Order: sequence, then structure tokens, then C-alpha cells
Amino acid sequence: MARFQYKALVRGGEVVVGQVDSDSRAGAIGVLRGQGMVPLQVQPGREAAARRTLFGGLFRRRRVSDKDLMLFTREFAILLGAGLPVDRALSMLDRILDDGPLRGVAGGLLEAIRGGSPLAQAMEARPTIFPAFYIGMIRAGESGGVMVDVLTRLGTMLERREALKASVRSALTYPMLVLALTGLSLVVLLVYVVPEFQPMFEESGIEPPLSTRIVFAASETVSRWGWLLAAGLLVLLLALRGIGLGERNRRRLDGWMLRAPVIGGLLRRIETARFCRSLGTLRANGVVLIEAIGVAAGTLSNRAVAEAARRLAGPLARGEGLARPMRRSGLFPPLALQLIEVGEESGELHPMLLQVADIYDTEVERALQRALALLAPGVTILLGAVIAFIVGSMLGAILGSYDLAM
Repeated sequence: MARFQYKALVRGGEVVVGQVDSDSRAGAIGVLRGQGMVPLQVQPGREAAARRTLFGGLFRRRRVSDKDLMLFTREFAILLGAGLPVDRALSMLDRILDDGPLRGVAGGLLEAIRGGSPLAQAMEARPTIFPAFYIGMIRAGESGGVMVDVLTRLGTMLERREALKASVRSALTYPMLVLALTGLSLVVLLVYVVPEFQPMFEESGIEPPLSTRIVFAASETVSRWGWLLAAGLLVLLLALRGIGLGERNRRRLDGWMLRAPVIGGLLRRIETARFCRSLGTLRANGVVLIEAIGVAAGTLSNRAVAEAARRLAGPLARGEGLARPMRRSGLFPPLALQLIEVGEESGELHPMLLQVADIYDTEVERALQRALALLAPGVTILLGAVIAFIVGSMLGAILGSYDLAM
């Protein structure tokens, strides 16, 4: 039996905070609903307390992530689904989101709405929080009167993206730990162990083998200039991040990444899944296809694919359809093109687009799991070989000098 902390909406329209004991989060939600409450947030007590600790404050995220936006969207959908108007739902969200990167966002949206702005227009004034595809779907939901359905779809879409990111982060944890520990061992060898053997060869007058001389040179470089090299690399990375490569160079780099072996195919599938899911979700909520193309292209990370997606609007306006200009771009997988063509012929384009997204999301997840499963042993073997080379070079030189002395 675990204890969960919750925020819930009661019949009077008030938000209450409390604790409930249950075997699982689903059980806790069931208990609250049985008491006539509408659960807004339900989380383990320890996790909730940890967010208020010193370390939770020190490492609080300032950037709005897909998870933050997904929670906002889910809670907004719950409040609207309970029959509350948009302004009252935003007022309650402002009280619920009392901490975190989205604090004050609901209040700002509420002020804009009370000033006469539509919700989508109020969100457009906050582009760092609400992406273009999100705003496009909200606009469609407002015009069609299906805000609850739109928010539910958005929440599901963001949840899928966050789940993929979480699985990649989880799979990368062990390889990165192995890389860090092995790299630290390598630095200790070069900085502290190898220099202890160098005077022995200098005093004996025996010239060490080539491999040993390479190790000595690497040790001297790391010992003398290691901190300077690390600082220079850090400054370079920060400078590139701050200045950027420029739009033209970024487009070239993205185009080259698509042509790279192995990773290029994976990137195509990732971008195809993202584009089809965004486009299918927009069409399912009544957004005109040509307008949806531009919004969906804005969700893509690869600039080469995004530019090709935006160019689809021209052929669509001329009545060519979607699959044919996508095929001419040469950037989308054949299976996706065939399924989209079938969807156009059958008049079921948006369900087919969502199906294509599901197919490639699954493929990407499996491919990443396979690649990450090989990463840890690959990193271990590579760095182990480097350490073995260093140790073998030193031992070989020592044994060789001993034979000469004998």
C-alpha cells in the first residue's frame, strides 16, 4: 500500500489537495472518482515531496518540455470535459500549476481571453511554450467546437513523443556510465601511471619501441595541455550553441545527415513518423490540408525534410495529391508513400497517416533499442582496447629493456 498525493476538482468547483492510500496510481484515481472528485494530479508522495526539496529547486527545469506540455494539456482536457468553460478552466489551471516551468502561463492565457483574444491567438504570443502544430490544432478545435477531443489527441501525441525520449534516455544511461568510468581510467593511466615509467627509459639510454613512444607523447600532451584542451572544447561548444551554424549551413548539415549510412535511414523514419502524426492529427481535427502541411512541417527537426515538406503545398494546390510530390522529394520511405497513396484513393487519408506514424514509431523504437543494446559492449571493447594498448606497450617496453640488460 503506497501513499499518493493528489489535486482534484470537487463538485463546488474548488481544487482540493490531499493524500490517499492505494496499491497503485490507477487505484488511487479510482478511489478519488468514487468519492465524486475529478483527479487532476495524482503522484507518489515521495516524488511530490522530492520536488520541493533543495535539490528539486536547484535543478528545476526552466525550459518547457513535452512532458510539461502534456500534463498541462491533459489537465486542461479534464477540466473542459467536466463541463467548465475555457476561462474558468484556465483560472483553475493557474491555481493548480503553482510550481514548475508552466507557472503563470494559464493566468496569462486567461488575461488574453478576457481581453477578447481567441485561445489560439493567446498561445501564438508564447511560441517558446506552444509549438505551431499545437496552436493550429487549438484553432481548429475552437472553430469546430471540439476542444476536449483536440486536447485529448494532443495529450496522446505528446505522451508518445515523451515516451520515446524517456526510453532513449533510459537506454543511454548504462553506456554513458561505462564511457565515463573507462574514460576516467584512461586519464588516470596517462596522467599518473605512465609518467612514472618514463624516467626509467631516459636513465637507461634505451630507446623504447614506437608504440611506447606514442603512449609517452599522449601522456605528456594530456598532462600538460589536457585542462586547456578540455576548456577550449567546452568554449567552442558553447560558442557554437550560442552563435549557431546559420540556417544555410544547418540545412547542408541536415541534408548530409540524411545521406549518412545507417543513421540517415533512421532519421528519415523519425521525421516521417513525426510529420505523418502531426499532419494526420491536424486533418482529423478539421484543419485544411494545405494549411496543415505548413504546420506539420514546422514540427520537424531536420531542416532538409522540413523544406521538402513545405514544398508539398504547391503541388497540392494544383491538385496533384500528397503521395506523388512526396515521392519526388526522395526523402520519404517507400512504405509510407504506398500507404498514403492508398489513403488518398480510399478517402481515408488522416487515418492512414496516423497508421504510418504508428508503424514508423514502432520501427524507430526497435531500431534504437537494438543500437543502444550494442552501444554498451561496443564502448567497453573500444576503450578496453585502448587501455590494453597502453598497458601492453608499457609492459612490452619494460620486458624488452630487461632482455637487453641481461
